[in-house]
Amino acid sequence: MKKKLAAVAVGLAVLFTLGSGSAFAADTQLDKVVDGALGTAYKSGGTTTNGFDCSGFTRYVYAKLGITLPHQSGAQYKMGTAVQKGELIPGDLVFFNTTGKGVSHVGIYVGDGKFAHASSSKGVTISKLSESYYVNRYVGAKRIMSNDVYEAVADNSADDDNVE
Repeated sequence: MKKKLAAVAVGLAVLFTLGSGSAFAADTQLDKVVDGALGTAYKSGGTTTNGFDCSGFTRYVYAKLGITLPHQSGAQYKMGTAVQKGELIPGDLVFFNTTGKGVSHVGIYVGDGKFAHASSSKGVTISKLSESYYVNRYVGAKRIMSNDVYEAVADNSADDDNVE
C-alpha cells in the first residue's frame, strides 16, 4: 500500500508539472549536483570533478544522491526499470549506442527533453535528446531511483540561503 501511494504521489507530481520542463523545482539536489559538475573536462576513466567519462559522471551524481552505480554504461543499463522516452522524469538514465556495439554512452535526464552527460568533445554538458546525433543512437532509458529517493531529491524544501 505504501508503495502504491508513493507511486500515485510521484505520478501526480509529474502530471501537474507536464509542460513546465522539469518535475523537479529549481535548485533541487539533482540540479545542484549536475550544475556543480557542468564544464568539467572529459577524462577517460574519470570519476571526479577533475575529469569524468560518461558513466563516471552518472556514478558521481548518483553517489551524491546516496545511490551506488557501477562504472560502466553497459552495467548501468542492466539496472533499474525500463522507461519509455515519453515518460522520462529528471534523474532517469538515458543510454546510447555510439560505437555500433551496444550501450556505450549514458547521461541523466534533467527535464524539458534534455540530458546531462560527459561528452568526449565538450566535457560535462547538457544536450537535447532531439539532436539528430542522439536520436539516431538512442537505446533506451532506466529509472534507478526508488519513489522514496525521487521524492527526497525532488524536495527543495531545505532552505540554505538564509532568506525567510
